[in-house]
Amino acid sequence: MTSSIRTFAVPLAVVVALVAGFGFTRPAQDKIDTATPPALVASYNSLADAILAVKATEANLVRAMLDGGHAHAKALLAQAQAAIDAGKKDEAKLRIESLAALVAQLGAEGDNAVAGVRKRLLDGGHHHNAEGEKQGLYEPGYVIVTKTAKANLLAASKAIAQVASAPDKAALDKAWASVDSAWAEISKAR
Repeated sequence: MTSSIRTFAVPLAVVVALVAGFGFTRPAQDKIDTATPPALVASYNSLADAILAVKATEANLVRAMLDGGHAHAKALLAQAQAAIDAGKKDEAKLRIESLAALVAQLGAEGDNAVAGVRKRLLDGGHHHNAEGEKQGLYEPGYVIVTKTAKANLLAASKAIAQVASAPDKAALDKAWASVDSAWAEISKAR
């Protein structure tokens, strides 16, 4: 029996010596590295850059839509004023009604097609101004137009629409002044 213990002990001693000699570590004695590998951190950092870039692109796109809508509204305002000056009441009415619709779209950050895209983003969990929504500054999904600017633009749209029934340049200019005021607020926030 002693020889069988000796037979077993010799190979065991050789295995222990080999393991120690080849530098195999023993987990109980060595520190195990639990840090996230640098390559994974770098990849996650790249993903964060991409997500933030998409958010900035969304803001730029909405600004461009608003700028285009505002420029179009100003052109319709000038056309309506010219039609009033020329005594073309029907043309003025048409231009003023279209102007009222464009001003409402400025307040809503776009028309119904854009609202559908915003709803899709919200349904997917994307809230551009999540913190601003919590503070009551923004409607859900809105990117640039605050609740205050929206209310002011919608009120201006209603005032402009009322001018359409009896086109009058002074009344139109007065109603447009509210658009200018709201637009200044929107532009300042950029």
